Amino acid sequence: MGHLLILFFATFSAAFMATVPPGLLNMNAAKTSVEKGKLNGIIFSLGVSTVIMVQAYVAVLISKMLHNNPNIIEILLQIALVVFAFFAVFFFIAARKNKKKKVKVIKVSKKNSFFKGVLLAALNLLTIPYYSGLNVMWNASGWIKFELWDIVVFVLAAGLGTFSVLYMYTVYFNKLENKTNKFSQNSNYVLSGLMLMLFVITIFRLLNN
Repeated sequence: MGHLLILFFATFSAAFMATVPPGLLNMNAAKTSVEKGKLNGIIFSLGVSTVIMVQAYVAVLISKMLHNNPNIIEILLQIALVVFAFFAVFFFIAARKNKKKKVKVIKVSKKNSFFKGVLLAALNLLTIPYYSGLNVMWNASGWIKFELWDIVVFVLAAGLGTFSVLYMYTVYFNKLENKTNKFSQNSNYVLSGLMLMLFVITIFRLLNN
């Protein structure tokens, strides 16, 4: 039971931090709330979070399949190494640029806001490798055992972590809007540091193997 709590908070935090920097999903959630009402923004956020949970589940299945083959464990760790290195550089460059950029906002109606959230989230191809990399680290740390409750907790934590950030953007966007640039820079630096830490941990894991 103890490892499930650790798994939940670790995954929730990782999902939360990955969704914090202003981007296509959270800015559309915010703009939908401003233009169509907060309820519509929340419905949009639920659509995004639903897809995130599906993608997190797919990531678990991929990691589990590869984990069951001992010969591929090192390869899996190497893939995780590349994923974390990529995200560390990506978020660092994004923080250094620190330019206020306009994010394309998709017009939505109350009727199809949920499905717009589903569509936009499905277009984010980096989610699955991100959660696959986390799976490798959580498994190496003993936080996930690829059993039913472990998978359920991981998937729910990913969805709730994402939804909590989108909800904040939906409800508090007017307060955040003027601070978006600085907010984006700081959050990207934090994410870059997190990815760098996971990168170093993965290197030690590879050396120990």
